[in-house]
Formats: sequence, structure tokens, C-alpha cells
Amino acid sequence: MGSFRVGPALVLVSLIVSCRSDATETRRTSGGIHVPIVRRPASDHAQRSVNTGSIGLGDFEDITYNVQIQIGETHIPVVLDTGSSDLWVLSTSCQESCSSNKVPLYPLSSFRPAHLDSMLIYGDSMTGTYAKGPVGSDFVSLAGLGVQGQYFSAMNSTNTSVVQTGSAGIFGLGFPFNSLLWINLALRQNGSTDAMMHRDVPPGAIDVNARFPSHLKNLNARWFPKNDIGNDAGAPLGRSMRQLSTTAALQSSVVSYGPLIPRLVAQGILDSPMFSITLQRDTIQIGGNEGMLSIGQLPPSVHSESLTWVSVRGYPSSQGGLNPPSDAPGEVYPVAWEIPLDDVWFDGAKLSKSKMSSPNISLSALIDTGNSLIRGPLDVVAQIHAALGGERFACSPPHSLEFQIGGRLFPVDPRDFVREARPGDPDICYANVVSTDVPVLGGTGYLYSWNLGDPFLKGVLAAFHYGSLTHPSQNPPRVGLLSTVDPNAGKQLCDDKHQAEREHEGYPMIVEPAPDSLPPARGTGVGGVPLALRPTATQKGTPGLFTNGVSRDMQIGVGIWIVISTGFVTWVTWRIAG
Repeated sequence: MGSFRVGPALVLVSLIVSCRSDATETRRTSGGIHVPIVRRPASDHAQRSVNTGSIGLGDFEDITYNVQIQIGETHIPVVLDTGSSDLWVLSTSCQESCSSNKVPLYPLSSFRPAHLDSMLIYGDSMTGTYAKGPVGSDFVSLAGLGVQGQYFSAMNSTNTSVVQTGSAGIFGLGFPFNSLLWINLALRQNGSTDAMMHRDVPPGAIDVNARFPSHLKNLNARWFPKNDIGNDAGAPLGRSMRQLSTTAALQSSVVSYGPLIPRLVAQGILDSPMFSITLQRDTIQIGGNEGMLSIGQLPPSVHSESLTWVSVRGYPSSQGGLNPPSDAPGEVYPVAWEIPLDDVWFDGAKLSKSKMSSPNISLSALIDTGNSLIRGPLDVVAQIHAALGGERFACSPPHSLEFQIGGRLFPVDPRDFVREARPGDPDICYANVVSTDVPVLGGTGYLYSWNLGDPFLKGVLAAFHYGSLTHPSQNPPRVGLLSTVDPNAGKQLCDDKHQAEREHEGYPMIVEPAPDSLPPARGTGVGGVPLALRPTATQKGTPGLFTNGVSRDMQIGVGIWIVISTGFVTWVTWRIAG
């Protein structure tokens, strides 16, 4: 049997907590699809209109956000992840680690195998979890936008805790050039013999019984500089794609094998080649923005000129990017939703830039819904902890962490900057900021220093515009951001803390399952961004679960934050099944 291995996609970080809540609804307009993002299973069909759609999101205690997707005849909640590009779901062939009556698994009855097996190991050098199973295709639909023959992995084994957070897989919304499925399927279709070489997994490298095996940390640190996108021999990924010699061949390969939304873009189905996301808040003070995924347009009440738009970093083939086609030799293609970062500020002071990476690497950040934390260079994160007086600090007074992007400051809402250090204790907190690996100049890894996950994204509307997939110089990919942080957010954090102290409880946290449509909004806030309705005790007949700091399904242990992955390195083995 032939084998080969492809460098990583970006995946996600999650915290372990458990709780439950309710649903939302998908809405469709003439310009786009709006899909609610939820953190648990969903039920119905999303509404759709021509060329656009929208649906609500599920939320598992602000740790993971999910959306309901249809595969074959089964509706499955999957984690929404802008840090990766591929779709994978747990199948009914997965037993012990997948057993749950909380989420539906993919039944394989309409699965068309591609005779490829995949194995993904997620994490940066700090963590590692895996999922493995066959690659194949089926009908896939999201918010009413569906395509036949969509490729994905149907996992039959994993040690991730994705099921515990109410999801049955991961839905990547990144570029096709970061899709492991697209790379391998396109290579095979074009008869490539220049694929990534296979490297055997060392004996015992995967411990199914260990959630965070320390040897995986060493494995990732040794083999993969952060976000390795090269092959085992160190050759950039793009050099393996030289068989796609023309832009027409590139376009055709994305139409046939690309991830779901890029396929819709390549087929010209969407009004605009974009999607946008807002995340609701289900901890400390429930509400905030309406959890929503809009495909093909911005929410109707939001105007493009209200956003700050910045370009996405391109990676030339010398840095591990896609080798340009012969009829467009000057093109440089994006790999991830990575944008330039001007500076980082904390409590009004500009933080010094990291000394751990080369000054020749421009400062940048990945915008990553699959990451439950904000992650940055160790020495810069240490500056923040020093200003706080340590890793544990008083939950109030509030603190201000701001990222300067496109010349504007985008603050993290003070309510999203902190989390309780001990369940039920509203006085002592940790920061939702941790360290990660730094980029290496001249390596095959990504070059961003910061990963801006859910704590940042709960305070913005984020729009992701693919531009031209074949000629990015003519229509560049870009990200638009609109800050929605309430100017009184700091005071509201103090009020929430005092209320929790009076009631001798921790901060509230809930779980909302992924809806099948877009729920009604409470109105609109900054820039016309829809606001979330606070979930009621019963919504659609299902009680919302309010935990006040303590999960009923599992206890939150100190130091147990990362459930699924860290969104930085994915180790993948692809095996051509005989």
C-alpha cells in the first residue's frame, strides 16, 4: 500500500466544561445565508434563498461553538473552525470514545469511500489529540446550501473530547490550499508521484487513554515547527502541487475536491465569496452578539464600509505556499486567515514585541473560531501576567487587552478576558490568554505570533472574504472586523461579580445546542450587528442549563482547559487504501 503524509491544517483549542441550553434558527435572504452557531446538536433544516444563507450557532460555555450541518440524511453538530480547512465527523463505526446519546453520528449508509485513510493529530507543542478514519464523499448541506460529492473524513477512532462538548466533528472554513483532503485528492487525480512522504508513527506515540499525552508534546515540538506546512523532507507543500499547471486546473480541482464553502465560491454559487461570524456570550453575562454564520453576504443590517478591512498574508512557495500555475507565475496564495497586527496593548500600555522570533517576521495573527483562548508569544504573555501580578488575580477591577489592526484598536471585552480560577468563586480569575510557539524564519511553519480565538471574537463581527481563488492579486483575500464591545463592559463585569458574591455563586454559564435556523434577535447594536436574546428557562420545550459556575455533567478541574486541540499543528497521515 502506498502512503504519504501531509502537513497540518489549523485546528482548535477548547476548554473543558459542561452545560446545556437551547436553539436558534437559520435565516436566508436574497444576498446570503445566515447560519446560527451552536455548541450542541441541532434539529431542522436551515432556510435558504438563492446564493446566500444564514444559520444560528450553538455554544458550549464559550469553549466551542458549533453549527448544524447535514451529511446525507443526518443532521450533525460540528465545531465551527476558521483555523482549519477540512470537514470531519465521527461515524457510527466509532465506539468507546464516541459513544454518546447527546449527538448524532454519521451512519455511513450513503458514504462513498475514496480509498484513502486519514489520521490527524492536532495541537501545538503544548498539546496533542488525534482522530482517524476513511475519506469519502456524500451530499453535504449547510444553511440550505448543499453540494453533492463533498469530501470529508468519517472518523472511526479519536481521543478528542469533541463529543463531550456536544459536537460530532469539526467544520473547517479556511482556504483550500490548507486543506489536506484537497491536496491529496488533487494530487492523486493528477497522477502525482511527488506527494508527501509517509513517516511512521513511533510506537506508543498515540495513547488512546491519555487526553493530553506528554510524549505528543515532544513529538510535535521535535517534528513540526509550529504549523508545519511542508513535507517530511522539509520541501514546501506547494512544490508537490506542480501538476496543477494552469489556473484552469487549479479552479477545476477546487470545484471538485475543495472544502464546502470554497467549492461554493469556485462554482460561482454565492452572491459574494465570503462568510461572516458573530459569537454569542454564554458565560459571566449571557447575551452579547447573536451567534450567527452568514454565507454569501454580511448580515443585512451591517454595511461593509463599517468594517476595518485588512489583507490576508500570502505564502510564496519558498515559504511553504502553493506553487503558482505556469499561466500566473506571479501569484502568491493565502494559506490561513492570517492578518497583519500593528501592536498589542494592555491596560493602556503598548506591549514590547516578542524577542523570541526573528524581527524580520512581520507581526500577524490568525483569526480562529476553533480556539477557545487567545494565544501569544511566551515573553509577551509573561508581560501581561506580570502586569496582573501573576497568573491568578482578582476578577475585578476589569482589564483592557487591545489588538491594533488596520490602524484601529480592537479591545477584548473585559467579561471575555477572564475566567474563574475555581468553580463557584467569582473573586479569583485566570486570563483567557496563554502562550504558544513562536514562528521560525526560513522554516515550513506559519508565521503568525498570535492566535485570536473566541475571547477576541465575541467582541467583533468578523467577515472572511476569499477573493479570487485563482488570481488573488486581482481580488485579494481579506478579513473585515467591526468591534462591538460595549463601552460599559468593565462596569458590567464588576456588577456581575458583585451579584455573584451576594448570591454566593459563581458566574453563570450555559450551553446552547446548535439550532436549525436563525433565532430572533433582541435588536441591533454597534454597526447594525444583531444582538442575542438571553435564553429562557425553556426554549422550544428544552430547558436551558444554567450552572452558575459548576457543570452538572462534569467538574471543571483547575488546569484542564484544552479539550480538542490547540489550533496550531496538525500531524496527518494519509494512506491509500488498497
